[in-house]
Amino acid sequence: MNNKRLRANMLLLLTAAIWGFAFVAQRVGSQYLGAFTFNGIRFALGSTSLLPLIVYFDKKNKNDSSDKNNIEVSTKKIIVPGVLIGVILYAGSTLQQAGLAYTTAGKASFITGLYMVVVPIIGAFLGHKIEKNSWMGVALAVMGLYLLSVNENFIISYGDLLEVIGSVFWAIHILTIDYFSNKVDSLKLSCIQCATCSFLSLASALIFEQITMSGISNALIPILYGGFLSVGVAYTLQVIAQKNAKPSHAAIILSIESVFGAIGGALVLGEIMSARGYIGCIFILVGILISQIKLSPKQIISQGIIKDE
Repeated sequence: MNNKRLRANMLLLLTAAIWGFAFVAQRVGSQYLGAFTFNGIRFALGSTSLLPLIVYFDKKNKNDSSDKNNIEVSTKKIIVPGVLIGVILYAGSTLQQAGLAYTTAGKASFITGLYMVVVPIIGAFLGHKIEKNSWMGVALAVMGLYLLSVNENFIISYGDLLEVIGSVFWAIHILTIDYFSNKVDSLKLSCIQCATCSFLSLASALIFEQITMSGISNALIPILYGGFLSVGVAYTLQVIAQKNAKPSHAAIILSIESVFGAIGGALVLGEIMSARGYIGCIFILVGILISQIKLSPKQIISQGIIKDE
């Protein structure tokens, strides 16, 4: 492994850690603010934190490009996709934040991670060919979810159910971003989606929640973490790292976000799961990892995993 790839993988691991510990921040924030208020403020900070990067790259592109009008045209083309993705982000983040008021950060992180196995399921409905390893991953993840969240009466808790539904929206969010990311500027797309999510969240907060300065003050550190670190810093690290990382490696490393969420919940919040819950987490993580491994027989032979006798 060359130095660039190693550095990229380390940056992706740091990104996963930041996102994993964000569940802790969101869990703490849910104790003081409603889901709409918390998300409205943190995504406003997140979109704002991306503006300096956008200005920097725009200036760089203007200096490198002979046609300066391309930047303005491309920006206009981003608005509609950005708003669309922002609406999906609003749905997923609302369900996630609302669920965190009723479940633990550790459980929420693993359940949210299910979006990685939901993606191929949605792909199957869209007519895409799904590899066997993806179906194996789905089966293991479902078994893990059962062990983690379904009790002896075959009932799933309210908070966990919200996280499960939210994982579907996160999967749709990933697929939508994947469709548009190669067509428009990814930084501007992220900024617009965060701004859209913030606007919808704050509008909903004004209607459904009571916003208090004391609540905002008590949740200030989680808000700052969720806004600047989780969105601004982590997203920037991801963009930088994925330029030199293999896509398959990036997906696997980022999936460790769930593990960091559980570690953060245990260390910071003192969360403890039952043995059954931990086994469920292992099943979900293994399912996620298996669903991301895409090796054909030729690739396996070429990498020396299977040797000719």
